[in-house]
Amino acid sequence: MKILTTVSEVRILDDQFEVDGLDVKNRYLTYELNEWDDYALEEAVQYAEASDEDVEVVTVTVGPQRAEETIRQGLAKGADRAIRVWDDALDAESVLGPRSKAQVLAAVVADEDPDLVLTGVQTGDAAWGATGVALAAAVDYAWAAVVNDLDLDASTGQASVHRELEGGLAELTDVDLPAVLTIQTGINQPRYASLRGIRQAQQKPLDVETLDDIGVDASVLDDGLELTALYEPESEGEATVFEGSTEEMTAELAALLREKGVGA
Repeated sequence: MKILTTVSEVRILDDQFEVDGLDVKNRYLTYELNEWDDYALEEAVQYAEASDEDVEVVTVTVGPQRAEETIRQGLAKGADRAIRVWDDALDAESVLGPRSKAQVLAAVVADEDPDLVLTGVQTGDAAWGATGVALAAAVDYAWAAVVNDLDLDASTGQASVHRELEGGLAELTDVDLPAVLTIQTGINQPRYASLRGIRQAQQKPLDVETLDDIGVDASVLDDGLELTALYEPESEGEATVFEGSTEEMTAELAALLREKGVGA
């Protein structure tokens, strides 16, 4: 059995930063493995460890060379091999939207022919929340989104999933494999990469592919999305700070609530 897990490197902003044109100055940025993808990877690795059959866990990312440090984290946590897709056409895009990214990932899915694809629900920076479902449509796989519990039975070719719905509702359903599942945070407890795992990760395969290598024409990147402006929104709102003893602050708070009509 093969499980393909998509992973992304996300940008983390410092509390204080400067916008430089259509980007943030690099000195205010750090990079790490996307939180949602970490849960998806952990779900794949846990299944591989618990299974009596041979399970291969492959990660794939669309990202520049810098992202290889993040990819190695996935290998250190138990993935067997990794694929990174990048070239000049991808580098030239100011925005890589979910439809375009799904087309790139779909080509990798076609090459790898996995039984199951796990993605995070969203990334922590762009937060599209649509790439996984768009990928399922592109490869014509069954899918389930926002999965927070998964029971995978390879012998029957089914995944029983518990998923979050709007308004606090939940759904329990069976999905036939092959399938794409988008994984919600909290489904498990992602592990830390061990020292041994980090050393082993350096020896595991990490293949770098271009769009030509995976048979994708650069025209799929033209999805009409373009970054035209970037700015830090102004902070709005007021805060009242009470000082003094507990009795004094309690009296001030009570007076403010009466003034606002709370409890009247």
